[in-house]
Amino acid sequence: MEKAIVKYVTGLSDDASSWEKRNHKKYGNIANVRRQIDYDIKHGATKEQALSLLDKVRNHSSFAKLRKAENTLSRLNEVQEHFAPPKPTIYY
Repeated sequence: MEKAIVKYVTGLSDDASSWEKRNHKKYGNIANVRRQIDYDIKHGATKEQALSLLDKVRNHSSFAKLRKAENTLSRLNEVQEHFAPPKPTIYY
């Protein structure tokens, strides 16, 4: 799960080869990351572990270099939205 999240949040490097660009286009989207996390949860991980990992990526000093990249926090927010409880709909 950590590998999938870090890979998505990191994004594609500026000097990526055509093979890396092709694979990133095919497998590097948010749907694949969510699918991988859901698979991990189905096979033993918990949502709390996933949320703590997202919090660790957001705050821990070992991921400081990762957070300096462009659009990192927006990608991290996209992943975290998948685990946020749905907002209640209020009808008037």
